[in-house]
Amino acid sequence: MQKIGIIGVGHFGRSHIKELKEIPEFELAGFYDINPETSKQISAEFNISVFSSYEELLNEVNVVDIAVPTSLHYECAVEAIKKQKHVFIENPVTLTVEDAENLIKLAEEASIKVQVGNIEQFNPAFRGAQLHINNPVYIEIQRLQPFTNSSPEDSVILNLMIYDIDIILGTVNANIKKIDANGAKFVSGTADIANARLEFDNGCVANITSSRISPDNIVIYKFFQKDEYIIVDFLNKKTETVKFKKIENNCNPVLNNYRNMLKELLIENYEITNSNALKEEFLAFSKCIENNSTPLVTLDDGFKALQVANEIIEKINI
Repeated sequence: MQKIGIIGVGHFGRSHIKELKEIPEFELAGFYDINPETSKQISAEFNISVFSSYEELLNEVNVVDIAVPTSLHYECAVEAIKKQKHVFIENPVTLTVEDAENLIKLAEEASIKVQVGNIEQFNPAFRGAQLHINNPVYIEIQRLQPFTNSSPEDSVILNLMIYDIDIILGTVNANIKKIDANGAKFVSGTADIANARLEFDNGCVANITSSRISPDNIVIYKFFQKDEYIIVDFLNKKTETVKFKKIENNCNPVLNNYRNMLKELLIENYEITNSNALKEEFLAFSKCIENNSTPLVTLDDGFKALQVANEIIEKINI
């Protein structure tokens, strides 16, 4: 059993408390938050101990869950790593690639495990789709949600799009050769809506649209590959494949291509085993520590996603 403590009980930290209290692989020792009123409220609501300082928390646990605002990630992670604590840290890992790179070096020197939070990697719909994704040539992503006060200081690229960047980099086995991006701000001082087009040297193109000013919640991926495309609905946890199958006669053709080869559309729905993605994420980290194995989302993955995210931010230049 891993003894874990949480620093920061805002939007992420609160949801982490709920899950960690229910996972037997972890003993939730308590949390530390800079806000005394928030600490008192959360402690009473969840019947959980409050530490008087981050240092006190670090002295009592062997795993730290960093759920503070992004601007504080680096400082908190450095303190934890120097005390040889395993670290779960939310995306983006840091604000700058230089800080992320330094965390990689410190973690290697301390021989500890660091898992970067990307709950979408554990979404059952995506995990079901992964078995069928094979050399996509085009990827279309829409991630839309209403505005919240969660990390308003971060642009929508660091707030939302970085999760999709991480998945794309893990799916497309190639280097990025070109990035185009545009965006606009409406309710904050940074981009609230953005579109990025990533071109890879193997020919694959990924088009990502992220918005935090939408009236609706939508997270849908489409992976186009040879003779089919896969649709992944992350929020409704559904996955289906649309296949283009050649037919030899005129039996209700749907498509007629430029060579007059008739094709029909076949839609196949995959059976998805429902699961709690956040719980699965923490369980994976526990097994990683226990088995001394590599986390599904490593610090290096977080570093690479941050590199791309920052280049997109520079392209938008708001």
